[in-house]
Amino acid sequence: MSEPKSERIPAAQRREQILDAAAEVFGERGYAGTTTDQVAQAAGISQPYVVRMFGSKENLFCELLLRARERLETRLRNALTRPEVKALSAAERKAFLGRAYVDLIGEGGIVLPLMQGFLLGHDPVIGKYAREGFLVIYRLLRDEGGFSQDEVRDFLAGGMLINTLLTLQMTGLYDTDDTARELLGCSFGEKIDIVLNAGSAS
Repeated sequence: MSEPKSERIPAAQRREQILDAAAEVFGERGYAGTTTDQVAQAAGISQPYVVRMFGSKENLFCELLLRARERLETRLRNALTRPEVKALSAAERKAFLGRAYVDLIGEGGIVLPLMQGFLLGHDPVIGKYAREGFLVIYRLLRDEGGFSQDEVRDFLAGGMLINTLLTLQMTGLYDTDDTARELLGCSFGEKIDIVLNAGSAS
């Protein structure tokens, strides 16, 4: 179906609309379980329009990964360049960045798409995007954040735990499983409400 002329919007805005929908659908269903038709339905447009703009599901997912990485990179860099953050010790800066990362969960479109990309590391195309993105963040933390190799490793390890808990939909067990509640509590701390609210909205 074609869009009525009265509802047409600029291509750049439509592109962001599709990527927003793709982040939600890929995050919920994974790469294998997602179709361009499902993304189109979530975006409220036709499936041929999605294919015309991105070419294929693989291209769409790679664009989504790139956007998620750029948003994460921007958020971390902005946090690191704040004067009050620069004045903190390495341990305090790392804790601050960890809280900023958890805040991204409530915004959607970043954490789950990245995790889906990591799961596809074996894919010759998507895996390349995922590896490059991971190394970009490593270098940013090491070179611009001033963290040691061990500190960056620990920060990334904590981030991967967060991603894993979200991908497993562990938040769904928060009210019914004491062990899950304990693990979520110690992983997210004071930010647990953000995570639970994001989980209930998905």
